[in-house]
Amino acid sequence: MKPDEIKTLTLPVEGMTCASCVARVEKVLKKVQGVNDVNVNLATEKVTLTFNPALADVTKFSEAVSDAGYKLLPPDEEKKDFQETESPTEIHHKEAYKKLKSEFIFSAILTIPVFVISMLGFTSWFENWLPLSAVDINKLLFLATTFVMFISGRRFFSSAWKLLKHLSADMNTLVAVGTGTAYVYSTISVLFPDLINAGETGGHVYFDTAVVIITLILMGRLLEAGAKARTSAAIKKLLGLQPKTARVIRNNSETDIPIREVITGELIIVRPGEKIPVDGEIQKGYSSVDESMISGESMPVEKTIGSKVIGGTINKNGTFTFKATAVGQDTFIARIIKLVEQAQGSKAPIQSLADKVASVFVPVVIGIAILTFLIWYFVIGVSFTISMLSFIAVLVIACPCALGLATPTAIMVGTGLGASNGIMIKNAESLERLKSVNTIVFDKTGTITIGKPVVTDILTRNGISEDELLKITASIERKSEHPLGIAIVNYTLDKKIVLAEPDQFNSLTGNGIEASMNGTNVLIGNYHLMKVKEIEVDKSTNDEVEKLSGKGKTPVFISMNKKLSGVIFVADVIHSETKNVVMGLKKKNIETIMLTGDNSRTAKAIADEAGIEKIISEVKPEEKAEVIKKLQAEGKIVAMVGDGINDSPALAQADVGIAIGTGTDIAIESADITLINGNIKDLLNAITLSYKTISTVKQNLFWAFIYNVIGIPLAAFGLLNPMIAAGAMAMSSVSVVSNSLRLRNTKL
Repeated sequence: MKPDEIKTLTLPVEGMTCASCVARVEKVLKKVQGVNDVNVNLATEKVTLTFNPALADVTKFSEAVSDAGYKLLPPDEEKKDFQETESPTEIHHKEAYKKLKSEFIFSAILTIPVFVISMLGFTSWFENWLPLSAVDINKLLFLATTFVMFISGRRFFSSAWKLLKHLSADMNTLVAVGTGTAYVYSTISVLFPDLINAGETGGHVYFDTAVVIITLILMGRLLEAGAKARTSAAIKKLLGLQPKTARVIRNNSETDIPIREVITGELIIVRPGEKIPVDGEIQKGYSSVDESMISGESMPVEKTIGSKVIGGTINKNGTFTFKATAVGQDTFIARIIKLVEQAQGSKAPIQSLADKVASVFVPVVIGIAILTFLIWYFVIGVSFTISMLSFIAVLVIACPCALGLATPTAIMVGTGLGASNGIMIKNAESLERLKSVNTIVFDKTGTITIGKPVVTDILTRNGISEDELLKITASIERKSEHPLGIAIVNYTLDKKIVLAEPDQFNSLTGNGIEASMNGTNVLIGNYHLMKVKEIEVDKSTNDEVEKLSGKGKTPVFISMNKKLSGVIFVADVIHSETKNVVMGLKKKNIETIMLTGDNSRTAKAIADEAGIEKIISEVKPEEKAEVIKKLQAEGKIVAMVGDGINDSPALAQADVGIAIGTGTDIAIESADITLINGNIKDLLNAITLSYKTISTVKQNLFWAFIYNVIGIPLAAFGLLNPMIAAGAMAMSSVSVVSNSLRLRNTKL
């Protein structure tokens, strides 16, 4: 199958309640011709399909899912505006929640009197207060229970019946069989007492067991639905970032329009305190912009003509006009939302264990329940009633729901927390792998270093002041486009030194510049230029140049009227946080390596300053991926951190590729994780997030497994009342989701 024939589609699924449902939906969809891969997520209630559109389509998927007893909802229409209108899926989920809530309330209203009457119905006090016979009381209980079973409990029986037709079962089957058994037995006791020798009074009934189980499970699902909604809070927060309108310039006048109507290339005005509506580039004016929602940094970022601005960020104190460069689905926020949704819908490898258990869970539980009844009734010889209650308890206590929610809820919260802290995670697999990384390879330029040259040291000679040296050099270098010259110009301007115009300017390719200024002949360039022009460089200057050059700093020599006036050193300095990050990685026993195309001398200087002990230098761009392969062949689990096009193959080859967000688009595309604000300190935060998230997943899986390991035997041995089992089962899922929500309080 050719890559261009592959299509990926994410669709909502209705009716899934547990891990067994997930396994069932995945199984039927994988059988559809043309489907390459299927990933069903219980927490998001969505399925992601990779398929060949020439062989399969949504109609075939819907038919397969419908035959399995579930419902596939149509894809949401693409929205250009993320917050003005709700998607069909969002509307559907709200309606489903309202329906579940109303069913629970109705069930609870009838369950309370059924439970109270069942507990007190045969006491002398109750008989005196409500002078009804035992048969009359049981008939009232039957009537109320019937309403609960066929109105609030209908969802369980309907799903169980659909699955039975396909010889399949899930959590609904367990609830339906358990409550149905109690209801049928009790109904026969009341309406046809002779069939089970219940006597004239109808004997003991278990209507309270049936209604309490249904009410508690509905309550559990209601709480679970509310908790799951909170796990997607990161998406909702991102959706709420963009304003609803934009002030555009049309026909030489300002007009407020919905942001969905903004066209690429239009000019937009933003005033102080307003949110920037879409992505763009400033054409007029200046301001400072709060970009904390992207970078996590509280300090505003200065913006001038030519600066990029991001939709959703907040303009602080100036008015400016910018040109829209990306709107709708192409904006930065839209791309982040898409990445977060993809990550939240993906599966971590650790989920495979729960999936394997879930695929056989329900049939095994039904088998244990039947075996429990047979042993109690035929082998031990207890009454039918006691045997039946143990049978029901086994069915009700079993909970594949918690197993199904253990991993996806933690992944949803973890990736959402990452997104709100400037850490974009493409999929759950990379989040899990990051925890196991024991070697991190850093690209040098733009990753360990800031990626552009800056002035670091200045030597003055022959009586010239530092400011005068900078003024003359920068005034001449302003005519040049050389990166070293630009660094000197920027440094000089930052010092508020006013520049002048040179009288003459001549570029000497490969060596430097020859110019004149106010009658002074000036040479600016490398040591070779000084030598050719016979400019004497004294020994002390030479020694200082050698010393600083050994630290990776490039000297720029300046002479005036045939005498050396000074040397300005320029270097690509390391990020302020680099050293702390390397120290933090060493504390986690993670080996750090610097990979660069620079010569070994420069590489060593940078590595020493950063605290990195191992260096692989003079590596060609196409060789970087091979270096990663060799490290992996040594048994190392490798993460690669880079920002350039030349890093892309290595990022893709690494076990976890981590891109600096200020780097190239292709590097970001090749990576598994992106540090949006370009700050290397977020690398430690990403690793912490991985540890915390996978730890939460393991906690969830442990409690989901241990719950069933303890609960099912207790129920089988007759030590668990079905109503208590129902309450425990309902709360198990809620506890798993609540544990995942604790991740939101993690400080990164």
